[in-house]
Amino acid sequence: MDRTAALSRWLETRFPARAFTLAPASSDASFRRYLRATFADDQSTLIVMDAPPEHEDCKPFIHVAALFGATGVNVPKVLAQDLAQGFLLLTDLGPTTYLAELQRDPARADALYRDALGALIRIQAGTRPGQLPVYDRALLLREMQLLPEWYIARHKGVTLDDRQRATLEAAFETLLANNLAQPQVYVHRDYHSRNLMVGAPGAPGILDFQDAVLGPITYDLVSLLKDAYIEWEEERVLDWCIRYWEAARKAGLPVQAEFGDFYRDFEWMGLQRHLKVLGIFARLNYRDGKANYLNDIPLVMHYTRRACARYAAFTPLLRLLDAVEQVDVKAGYTF
Repeated sequence: MDRTAALSRWLETRFPARAFTLAPASSDASFRRYLRATFADDQSTLIVMDAPPEHEDCKPFIHVAALFGATGVNVPKVLAQDLAQGFLLLTDLGPTTYLAELQRDPARADALYRDALGALIRIQAGTRPGQLPVYDRALLLREMQLLPEWYIARHKGVTLDDRQRATLEAAFETLLANNLAQPQVYVHRDYHSRNLMVGAPGAPGILDFQDAVLGPITYDLVSLLKDAYIEWEEERVLDWCIRYWEAARKAGLPVQAEFGDFYRDFEWMGLQRHLKVLGIFARLNYRDGKANYLNDIPLVMHYTRRACARYAAFTPLLRLLDAVEQVDVKAGYTF
């Protein structure tokens, strides 16, 4: 029996007197998929997560849903579970992602991002030690190493020489020192426009949080404001950053006392994430056959190069990217 048939049978045992139809609810970069069950009698809907046990573990999703839900944010409630088959029955947070709504009506951006920033602060303010895995040096470094393996070598077909490898390793060490020194809070890890759903004012629906960790305070803010799927002008990102920083201070979160220091942490955390995402998007194409992620690489590379250009510590990394991307750098002269 295929998984869709098995899932239908499981739902039928829970709702023996109710007819329903199943339709895809969202796509996912992992082996998970989400289906929306619509019941014929009243047109109400529920979401079913299908997570093949040989590839995915539902337990982290259940655990983080409880942790985040306890902070008062809008996450799916787990109504039923079958861990042996890899099925979860969830409340439906609606059909409209932030990305779809922002593409339809960009004028809603300020209101939607205000809600998203407020929910993020509630999650971070609810941090308790010992509840989530730590976003440690090994994990942060392993993520960045996806760049040379999958993006530089596999996607661009470039073999780095010893000097270039040393340049990359030095940049990684600089980023790690900053990232690991940041205050530690709950981190969603993919807090962006595809995983936020338009809900009631002040209550965006939050999805795809099963990989949450305890990590750097700027990480989710970067995910949201330097989103791989939608770009905002830098002045607007700066304004949203300031608004977050002010609200976070009022909430008692351990952000930097000076905004300039906080913004540097934000940018350097962003650079770690961008390098990781370049590798992940290439891997999704070559390993998993999900070629559509290649379309999002140019925006991520734009973020990466802009951050490198702003900080002298990353000038060597920028020159390395120039070589990998075959960017013709014009010589400049100062008299």
